[in-house]
Amino acid sequence: MKNEKQKAFLFLKIFGGLLLLGLLLLFAFRNTILDKVIHRIDAKLERDYQCTLTIQKAEFHGLTNIEFQNISLVPKKADTLVQISKLKTNVSFWKLIIGDIQLGKLEINKGFIQLVKTKNGSNFDAFLHSKKEKDENAEVNYAKLLNRISSKLMDLIPTDMQVNGFAFKINDKGNKVIFDFNQLVLNDKKLTTIIQVTADNFSQQWSINGFADPRDRKADLTFANAENDTIKIPYLDKKFNLKTGFKSIHFNMENLAIESGKLHIDGYSSIENLFVNHAKIASKDVVIKNARFDYHWIVGERFIALDSTSTLQLNNIKCQPYLSYTNEKDKVYRLLLKIPKMKAQDFITSLPTGLFRHFEGMQAQGNFSYGLNFEFNNHKPNDVVFESKLKPEGLKINKYGEADLNKINGEFVYRAIDKGILQRPILVGASNPNFTSLSSISPYLQKCVLTSEDPSFMTHRGFINEAFKQSIAKNIRTKKFSRGASTISMQLVKNVFLTREKTLSRKLEEILLVYILENNRISSKERMLEVYFNIIEWGPNVYGIGEASQFYFQKRPSDLNVNECLFLATIIPSPKKFMYRFDATNQLKPSVKQQETFLTKLMFRRAILTTNDTIDNFPLSISGPAKLFLKQKTTVIDSEDTPVEEFEF
Repeated sequence: MKNEKQKAFLFLKIFGGLLLLGLLLLFAFRNTILDKVIHRIDAKLERDYQCTLTIQKAEFHGLTNIEFQNISLVPKKADTLVQISKLKTNVSFWKLIIGDIQLGKLEINKGFIQLVKTKNGSNFDAFLHSKKEKDENAEVNYAKLLNRISSKLMDLIPTDMQVNGFAFKINDKGNKVIFDFNQLVLNDKKLTTIIQVTADNFSQQWSINGFADPRDRKADLTFANAENDTIKIPYLDKKFNLKTGFKSIHFNMENLAIESGKLHIDGYSSIENLFVNHAKIASKDVVIKNARFDYHWIVGERFIALDSTSTLQLNNIKCQPYLSYTNEKDKVYRLLLKIPKMKAQDFITSLPTGLFRHFEGMQAQGNFSYGLNFEFNNHKPNDVVFESKLKPEGLKINKYGEADLNKINGEFVYRAIDKGILQRPILVGASNPNFTSLSSISPYLQKCVLTSEDPSFMTHRGFINEAFKQSIAKNIRTKKFSRGASTISMQLVKNVFLTREKTLSRKLEEILLVYILENNRISSKERMLEVYFNIIEWGPNVYGIGEASQFYFQKRPSDLNVNECLFLATIIPSPKKFMYRFDATNQLKPSVKQQETFLTKLMFRRAILTTNDTIDNFPLSISGPAKLFLKQKTTVIDSEDTPVEEFEF
C-alpha cells in the first residue's frame, strides 16, 4: 500500500515537473511561437484573400500580455484595409492552451479600418467570398452553429477596452463617411463612446453608453446624439436616396444561452422618433414616435423561430408575432400575427405620420381584433396558407380624413394622374353628357369586364383570399412581383381617393380604405361598378365607357355587341397600346383573337354567356376616332412579340 502511494506521489512529481518545464519552455519561446502564428496567418491571408499582413513589432510582456506595433493589412492592388499604430491586449492563458483566444484588456492607439469601393472593385472583395466548398448535403445544427459563432465573437470582445484616435471610414465611389472614435472606453462593464461622424456637408457627434458584459452575454445600451438632437444617418441618402434618422435607440440583451439543446436569445429593442423618407415609401417623411420589440428567439437543430411570447408595439398598437423557418425535408416559412382587441381610434392615431396621410383627422368608434396566418412550403407552393381575419365590434367611422369615402355616392370630379401629371377633370354624374348609368351599359360589357377583372366582385368584401394566395405563391416562385391580386374595389379606391404613385404608403392606404368602403357598406356594389365604368382609362385621353364607345365604335354603351365588349375588356390593362393589337391590315392579331376566344369559352363554361348572345355578333370594326391611331401606327409588332395579358382564375 505504501509502495503504491509512493509511486502515485512520484508520478505526480514527474507530471508536475514536466508541466512546469513545459510552461517554462512556453514562456521562454513565447515570442518565437507568436512570430510563427503571425507568419501562418500572413500566409493564409496571402493565399486565400490576396492580402499582405505586416506587423513591425509583436512581443509578449509577461505570459499573457501582448503588444503589437504598426499593423497593416493591404489587399493587392487596392487601398489599405486596416492600419493600427499600437495595440496592446492580454489573452486568457488557459483558453490559449486549448487553442481559443479570449481577450481581456485591449488598448488601441491611432488607426483606421477603411472600406473603399471604386469602379474597378473594392478593397474588401476577397473577404465576401468563402474559399471553402460547401457540402450541400451536410446537415448543420443551427443552435450549435450560432452558439459557437456567438461565443467566438463574445470572446473577441475585451472585458476592458480603451480606444483613442481610431476611425472607421467608408468611400463608396466618392460617397465618403468617417466615424471617428474620439473616445471608446469599456471599464467595469460600463461602456462610454463618443463618435464624431463626418460626411459631405454633415457633422454630428454620436454616443453609445450603457452596460456591456461580453462574458455573461448581456448588454443594455443606448445609442443617441451626444447633443440630445436627432441622429441623421449619412451615406444612405446619396447611395439609396434614403433619408432616415431617430432620436435614440435602446438595445437590451438579457439572455443568450443553450438550454435543452436549443439556443435562447431574449431582450428588447426600442426606438424613439424614427423618421424615414424615400420615394418608394411615401411622398413625405414617415415618422414613428415610439416603437418597441420584446423578442424571444429560439434556435433549434433545424429551425429558427421568434416565439409567440414576443411582442411588437407601434405607438399604441400592440401585436404578438410568431415567425419560424424550418429546414428539414421541406423548407417551411410561417408567420402568425395577432392584434388583441383595441379601440379603433387608438389604432388610427397610432398609424405612422406621413404613411397614412388620407387617414389624418379620421375619427372612429368601436373596437376590433385581427389575426393573420401565413405558411409557405417550398415543395408545395400551391398549398400556401393565407388567412386574414379582422373582427369588428361596433366599428363605425364618424369622420373621414382627406379621403371622404361618402363622395362616391354623389356627383364628383375625377382627375386621373398619368406619370405624375394631373389629367383633365372628368365630372362623374348626370351633369356630364358622357356619364352612363349602369342600366345603360351593355350587359355584355359588364359580364366581360367582371369576368376578366374581378369575377366575384358582387359577392366579395374588397379582397379575395384565394387570389392573394395564388399571387403570393407565384411571386415567391418567380422571385419577383409578377402577379397582383387587385380587385375592382381596390382599383376604384386607388383611382378615386388616392394617387397612382407606386409607394408602400399608397398600397397600405388602399387596403385599409377598401376594407372600410366594403365592410361599412358605404356604397352599393352597383354604384361602385357604375363609377368604375365611368372613370377608368380606355385609351389615350379616353376616360369612361361613354367616351370609349364613341372613340372606338361611334355607339352608345348600351348598343355594344359581344365582340366589341370583348375588345374593350381585354385592353383595360394597357389601353394606350390598343393599336398594337392589330396587324398591318388593321385586323386583330391571332394572339389577340386567341385571348378573346379564351375569355369567351370561360364565360360559356360559367354560363355567363349563351349561344343566343352571339347571334348577330358582327366582326369587330373600329369606326370612331381610334381609326386615326391605327393609321398613325408606324411600328408593326409581330403577333408572337405582342404582349398579351394572361387570364388566371
